[in-house]
Amino acid sequence: MRNAERVTFGGSGLNRASELRGSAKASPREGDLFIIHWRGKFAVDLKNACELALMKYPNKIISNKQIIFLGRKKDVSYFATDISEWEPIGQDEIDGSFYDKTQQFHEFLGKDFPFWELRSFMHLLTPRSAELASTAKSVFHWQNTSRFCSKCGQKVSIIESGWQINCENCNSSSFPRIDPVVIMLITNGPFVLLGRSIGWPDGMYSLLAGFMEPGETLEAAVRREAFEESGINVGAVQYLASQPWAFPMSLMFGCYGEAKSKEITIDHSEMEDIKWVNKHDLHMAMAGLEDSFKAARPGSIAHFLLLNWLADTLQ
Repeated sequence: MRNAERVTFGGSGLNRASELRGSAKASPREGDLFIIHWRGKFAVDLKNACELALMKYPNKIISNKQIIFLGRKKDVSYFATDISEWEPIGQDEIDGSFYDKTQQFHEFLGKDFPFWELRSFMHLLTPRSAELASTAKSVFHWQNTSRFCSKCGQKVSIIESGWQINCENCNSSSFPRIDPVVIMLITNGPFVLLGRSIGWPDGMYSLLAGFMEPGETLEAAVRREAFEESGINVGAVQYLASQPWAFPMSLMFGCYGEAKSKEITIDHSEMEDIKWVNKHDLHMAMAGLEDSFKAARPGSIAHFLLLNWLADTLQ
């Protein structure tokens, strides 16, 4: 797919400078730039078109307890710091929904730098900010869910500038992992297959998707997931584009598949509804003019693939 890396979270070309991890050169210096992470959210800069806030080091908001070296640009390094121990007393609590609209304000940052859920502004970010945010969110999730050794149960240490976990008790090491997911644009002539998962926001439909299994190719996973969820048999499969998806730490493989059947049999243990949608109705939904359903959220690879399908630019 010619414009594949234009998908949100892709195409930044960040120099991750992985060879510096664990060295003094990957420690913050005056003038380096930090993004601020709090419980899955990020500080945004309302004065800069709601962009990801970049704080110069040193800054009293920056915690040296938990930082990640993200990469370099010329003589400036990018870092992320996690301040999830902070409690926003007297403010909105995270509501735990699929799409959290609450915002919190840290006393060191003020009203111009609220913490927002990444889904709410991911499509507005520059490619560089998007890559920094998705990387930090996934790595912090890995760190915060891996505090004890999976082999011996002892508490572990974070080393290599945030990119490695070591257990001093059994000398084991672990590294960030990603979960591969196929997300598929399944078509039958002028129709595309859209589904609605249980618990999604009201009216939202997207492409079918599912986690890959050990020993599977992308093509096999597309056919299996499509059949399991919808009963649709898929023939030829083509890879289109990928997207790092930090919710919490997946890699989405966008694929195109041609349906060999049209009758839908819904697996109601996973899906609330699945239907064929024509291009006209999808155009209307993308424009916010269709009352019966809403299309996938901007910034998602599903939205990206659907837009390219409508524009005949998949190739």
